[in-house]
Amino acid sequence: MIIKRYIVNSMNEAMTRIRYELGSEAVIISQRKIRRPGIKGLFSPKVIEVTATVENEINPQDQNVKDSIEAIKKVVQQQNEIKNYPRETGKQESVVHKSSRYSEENNNIINSKVNTNDSTVDLMDEMKQMKTMISELANVSKLAAVNSPGNNKSDIEKILEDNDVDSETISKIIIKIEDYKIQDDVIKFNEFQTNEFQTREYEKLKLVLKEMIHVTIPKLEGRIVLVGPTGVGKTTTIAKLAGRLALLEKKKVGLITVDTYRIGAVEQLKTYADIMNIPFKVVYDMKDMENAIGSMSECEVVLIDTTGRSSKNKMQIAELRTFVEKADTKNVHLVLSSTTKNKDIKYIIEGYQILHYNSIIVTKLDETSTYGSILNILETAQIPLSFVTTGQSVPDDIKELSADNLVSLILGEDSIC
Repeated sequence: MIIKRYIVNSMNEAMTRIRYELGSEAVIISQRKIRRPGIKGLFSPKVIEVTATVENEINPQDQNVKDSIEAIKKVVQQQNEIKNYPRETGKQESVVHKSSRYSEENNNIINSKVNTNDSTVDLMDEMKQMKTMISELANVSKLAAVNSPGNNKSDIEKILEDNDVDSETISKIIIKIEDYKIQDDVIKFNEFQTNEFQTREYEKLKLVLKEMIHVTIPKLEGRIVLVGPTGVGKTTTIAKLAGRLALLEKKKVGLITVDTYRIGAVEQLKTYADIMNIPFKVVYDMKDMENAIGSMSECEVVLIDTTGRSSKNKMQIAELRTFVEKADTKNVHLVLSSTTKNKDIKYIIEGYQILHYNSIIVTKLDETSTYGSILNILETAQIPLSFVTTGQSVPDDIKELSADNLVSLILGEDSIC
């Protein structure tokens, strides 16, 4: 039996580490809130101490003969299944032939034990003799893994899949992990657990993810344009930015909307503008756009909301491009929801590339329990992240996150709520 103690900031972090290190059969036997050691702990929030256990040893003398026979039969059945995998080379065929011969010998052993009703100890002696045979079948198993890769997923792959990272991104991560060089002295949990070390692969995973994630601190000045599909939260996001700049940073802010198609969009943004006492203009055509920008020449920041368009409709995207170009700015943010399906992310990002966006805003983190879509978006776009939004409150629920924060979210060690 293995018993391990974990000191974590949340149960999500505890579950991730327990599942990775002890496996899915592990059981939590206790949890309690404690203070971190040292003087610093007196002034810091409490952390959670979680104790987990898993069985890792089986005493053969505690098993009956029937269970042992069933265990061997399972091995033989797996060998027979492996034998049926298609082979492409003569070398593979020879290994399968050897597998067939061993399977026949295994069946003879099983039948002998069933007929003679020998003791458990004798049966386990026979099983030890089979170890050589089974080890030679490892090559066959590896060949089978090539033909059915989904059946041999590593713990790293399972963790990423559970957190909604897409298969293409997972493949890139696995390759990077295999090539990654890391020193033992950096594989530590954190300052409160200096006597414990994470497994090398999991620590490599975190470092690889940190390298893949790029964040930027945007310059919120001049003209700022938000673009993106319908329903991702552009209007609410632009209101949050306006509130942050006007109410918290005390800047002169102006609001322009091109979104005259969606019912209520103009009224919604106008309401925010009235509350914050900032100028607001509605644009219907290019001439309106020119006049609106000109009327806000004294503003330090002009925020421009655009109409949500389908990335598949090239004509509508081209129309939107003329408004963005009229704004004459390089400060263009593509807004995407964290709830967007992985299959749609690629099409949206490619469809909007014509608008030359230079950063990504990921919205609605409060509406999902997994955050792998953030990594999928950033890896597909190859553009840095500027903001995330975490709720409906204006202007509070818009944040800038570090790469470390994002890694913790993506791996399920932390959550927004």
